[in-house]
Amino acid sequence: MGAPPIKMIAKPLSRVVSPARPLFGRESRLCGPLMIRFAAIFGLLPVLLAPEAARAAESFASDWAPTLKASARLVLGAGGEGGFEIKLAPGAITYWRDPGDSGEPPSFDFSLSSNVGSAEVEFPAPRRIVEADGSVAYGYDGDVILPIKFSAADAGKPVTLAVNATYAVCEKICVPARAKLSLSPPLAASSPYAAAISAALMRVPGRVAWSDLEATVTAVEGRGWRLCLPARRADVSDLFFEASPGWTFVTKLAPKSADGPCFAVALRDRPKDGAFPVAVTLTFAGPNGGSETAIAWPPSDR
Repeated sequence: MGAPPIKMIAKPLSRVVSPARPLFGRESRLCGPLMIRFAAIFGLLPVLLAPEAARAAESFASDWAPTLKASARLVLGAGGEGGFEIKLAPGAITYWRDPGDSGEPPSFDFSLSSNVGSAEVEFPAPRRIVEADGSVAYGYDGDVILPIKFSAADAGKPVTLAVNATYAVCEKICVPARAKLSLSPPLAASSPYAAAISAALMRVPGRVAWSDLEATVTAVEGRGWRLCLPARRADVSDLFFEASPGWTFVTKLAPKSADGPCFAVALRDRPKDGAFPVAVTLTFAGPNGGSETAIAWPPSDR
């Protein structure tokens, strides 16, 4: 059927729209600028454009991979930025790369990706979460995006980012979760998830040199130390201590010094033949992501 004469637009709407000929259905021949102009006149432009926006959003996110207490998916942002997004059921938690007293850290395998030269998962600073048995977990008690930075092996070819992920989800009991996901970045388009991924990256502690922290470490009686930061680090609220296998350190906020925050550090366990110094990673959490440094503990310049 040919396009209706343009003069029909001026007739009563009831004469143009009928069950047999939906205005914007498959049988309608109105298209292009004319359709947009008509929709704008009658306030229908958001309705007309909504399906197109939804399709664009879908191309930047994989399907959800549901589990008992959580779901996960891949999302893509700007350039070589993506994210592993976890949506938790109310009351559930998931873990940081160091889970604390119990739990399991997440793991990510990108070996099934196509034309991906490198892929690295970043971790926003965690929270201390006291569980029902009194143990302390390091992780997240709300929805979280773990940013992924990736690059193409050949910039001239398409990329498919594929991940086989495992992570733990705990409420009253802990259950393992798995997600096998893949996604190809669309060409020449803006991602609706770019802002959320950028916000997650802002919560990832920045890597700094130990000397730049200007921290002081003092040995205390027993197997412990007192670590203090200068006043310019006053926004630091927590310290997480990751050590070599077999070594366990516990930390807690201590009365501050005259300048900045202080933390009590205690050795809980070490290998039978373990000796100092030992390689550790210190993560200082704060409202702006905090900072992270790798050193030999205890530092020789304390």
